Amino acid sequence: MSLILASQSASRRAMLDAAGVPYEAVVAQVDEESATASLISGGIAPCDLADALAELKACKISRMAPGGLVLGCDSVVALDDATLLEKPQSREHAAEQLRAISGRHHDLFSAAVIAESGRPIWRHVDRARLHVRPLSEAFIAAYLDAEWPEIGWCVGGYRLEAMGAQLFSRIEGSHFTILGMPLLPLLDYLRTRKVIPT
Repeated sequence: MSLILASQSASRRAMLDAAGVPYEAVVAQVDEESATASLISGGIAPCDLADALAELKACKISRMAPGGLVLGCDSVVALDDATLLEKPQSREHAAEQLRAISGRHHDLFSAAVIAESGRPIWRHVDRARLHVRPLSEAFIAAYLDAEWPEIGWCVGGYRLEAMGAQLFSRIEGSHFTILGMPLLPLLDYLRTRKVIPT
């Protein structure tokens, strides 16, 4: 059984590579912005939003790849029930988000959905809670000098595997979830489908 990753995310590819999972990466090419806006207008919870977007990606590619397992993933960062953090569109937008999370905690939801023959057959959503220490304006400026524009691809505006680790005083949850995929439950499922050995 072959696995297709419906993403070009460098961190998700790195996780699968490091875990020894054979896969092919394909860009899902979905209009995430429109889908997100539509789902949010319907009052969807952040964890369900991550799940719905992961399913959208997996099912789109799965319809074009009969016989394969297609993995779709998405991550949503919620500062509270009403405020979702985004991939920053500019350095100033990144600075605004860093000011907003300074001294507070936020939740990161990472979803993985596997589709086969165009329909979802497995899913898992995991949550991590990240506690941000108070950030000074000098730190924010130095952080952005070092990390912009790379963090423009990252929901919330940080990479935990890089200098973003300095933002936090405490983290609850799986490191893999924060990197964008609930890897351990995914590996369990892939073993049942003989994608990787048991």
